[in-house]
Amino acid sequence: MRTDLLLETIPGLDEALEAVDSFDRALVDGLLRPRPDRAAGLAEFAHAVAGTPLAARVAEAAGRTADGSAGEDDFVALAAARTALLGSVHDALMSRVEEAIGRPGGEAGVPAPESRAAVNLLTAARSWLADLARAGWQGMDHDVVSGAAPVVAAMLPDPALRRLATLLDGFAAELAASCPGASAKRVPARRWADLWSRALLLTLPGAAEDSVTDTATGRLLPLGVDLHEHPTAAQAQVHAVFEPADGTAPRLVRAGIAVPKPDTVVGAGVWQLLRPHMSLLAAVGEGRSMELDAMPVTGAGDLIWSEAHARQGEPADAFVTARVALPAATDTVTAPLDRHPARIAVPVFLEGYTVQQDDGALTFTVAGHPLEVDTDRIPAAGPLTPEAVAGSGACIALLRWDAGAYRLQPLAVETTVRKKAVALHAGGWAGGTTDKAGVRAEKAATDAMAVLRERAGRLLRK
Repeated sequence: MRTDLLLETIPGLDEALEAVDSFDRALVDGLLRPRPDRAAGLAEFAHAVAGTPLAARVAEAAGRTADGSAGEDDFVALAAARTALLGSVHDALMSRVEEAIGRPGGEAGVPAPESRAAVNLLTAARSWLADLARAGWQGMDHDVVSGAAPVVAAMLPDPALRRLATLLDGFAAELAASCPGASAKRVPARRWADLWSRALLLTLPGAAEDSVTDTATGRLLPLGVDLHEHPTAAQAQVHAVFEPADGTAPRLVRAGIAVPKPDTVVGAGVWQLLRPHMSLLAAVGEGRSMELDAMPVTGAGDLIWSEAHARQGEPADAFVTARVALPAATDTVTAPLDRHPARIAVPVFLEGYTVQQDDGALTFTVAGHPLEVDTDRIPAAGPLTPEAVAGSGACIALLRWDAGAYRLQPLAVETTVRKKAVALHAGGWAGGTTDKAGVRAEKAATDAMAVLRERAGRLLRK
């Protein structure tokens, strides 16, 4: 890997992010009647997309917002411009990554799917998001935030709307925890603007649909699991190399599962919620491949997992896959709404690096240049620890971009434990574990779920 390229300045990157920040600052105060300085920021934001197909519409929307007459369509235009600016940042960062790792990129173009969602619910969600923008983060209160509840409740039974419903539910929960906004000590302006913009664009008919463009038949070789936890939800995303049965070039794919989660289930207990829905997690935990037969796959490389199209394969060592198959695998194509710097997660394999620790910060020096390791992303629901990463000699990781720099998120490492070479995986407990700490966490989760089921049954009997 040419790590020197990852440290070089990218022209125009800071200017694009500053334009996004100008809009985000206006959203903090609210878009009902922006202050003069915020109105000037909106004008600068609109100027950032001058010369693009969005230019005229965004300039009009920024002007109406500045004089307090903006409608929902204007907010959609502003959200689209913000998404486009961050998309350009994403593309510039990914171009640098592709050059640094020397791996072939995927072919551009993800066809837009047809909408199957209920238009009235999308309109209701858009109305709530518009009210939220008018109030702003500092002007929001429980009355404004609670407006999401009936919309989410109506959306959840519809599979076509579940992605947007989950986003709105989690977003509203975060906002409610900071209400009233006027007394909030800290406002995560970039994060909340990200969630607001994405949710608003997902209310457009067809935007939330997965575009299934192909089927996958062949061997799936897992590299590692990226686990995400939220108080109300959990998601496991398996990164893997797919080798088509027809002998064409291997390519990187992902397979994910997300489930609702009680806030009492934490750590290794989340696997109990995820495991029943995806046999791939057991295969990861056991170090096996999967054989796929006509598994649906989107244009962005996401497998629409179905147990009917998968069966367990032969043993497959993730580090053998990383050394042999990963360098020749074609990268996935990013879906239009996913073009965001925070969504960059490129599987890479590193060895022969040196490790440095300074005031708790961990750094790998690769080819003479440092790359920071984000140990905060290592989940507690697995045997991988920051200490194991610090003592490692080889690492499978996701290359990300955060806080203005490229960083590594370890998925698995080869290290030495009690004078014995071992491989430790973040998803090592995905299929179950005999580890004492993992067993205790699983038992605690089992007890918590039993109590919740008993209480739910009691409520239903009433």
